Amino acid sequence: MWTDTHLHLDASEYDSDRAAVVQHARELHVTRFVLPAVSAFNFDTVKILAHQTPGAVYCLGIHPVFVDKAHENDLLTLKQKIEESIGDAKFAGIGEIGLDGFVPGLDWEKQVRFFHAQLKMARDFDLPVVMHVRKAQDPVLKGLRIYKPRSGIAHAFNGSFQQAEHFLNLNMCLGFGGACTFTRALQLRRLASALPEHALVLETDGPDIAPEWINKQRNAPEHLPRIAQTIAELRGLSLQELSQQTEVNAQRVLPALALQG
Repeated sequence: MWTDTHLHLDASEYDSDRAAVVQHARELHVTRFVLPAVSAFNFDTVKILAHQTPGAVYCLGIHPVFVDKAHENDLLTLKQKIEESIGDAKFAGIGEIGLDGFVPGLDWEKQVRFFHAQLKMARDFDLPVVMHVRKAQDPVLKGLRIYKPRSGIAHAFNGSFQQAEHFLNLNMCLGFGGACTFTRALQLRRLASALPEHALVLETDGPDIAPEWINKQRNAPEHLPRIAQTIAELRGLSLQELSQQTEVNAQRVLPALALQG
């Protein structure tokens, strides 16, 4: 039985077909959804969608790829929205935040400033974080060491074993998804196979990071069980064993998931 699985579904792409997306996922026993905001324009959207979707929680934050178009006042708006959401059982934390050293032309200094400001909010409000970390493992770790948020997830993790250990020591889990299904992703598959059981959560990052069998097509939560089967085989586990482990991990670092019926 596949239950209580952790994944990301980007609410900026969670459009009019959302009922079908959720239904297909539920038919495959994917029952937990994390809806992270990307900027001020969809703070309200992810909250509304989470309340419309059984098993869903939402995060509020400014994604590093969207920082260039963000205004300083957006940080004040974020703080206000967080204050309004404290006590909401659907509110899971601050995200998706982080740093991106891959996309050309992004303002790095502004990214770092916004990331640190949001980490400070996570510390001040005692909230988990959901982080985008692309070619920026060490700078993200530096921020985590400074502000020490309670817990969180480095999603789509693709760092070294040493960097993974540093994230784990800071009470973070590491997200693994469709990229692990590519046989040429040797380092990533080694990570997925060898990290300790408390390290991993499963994710789709839909509509992005599609698995090998739908490469370059739109990803969706319905693919998570097959992604999980690949990771379970890499780890020498049954699908049920992996599901149980990653469920425990996801609920530990994002406690709001455990509150969903």
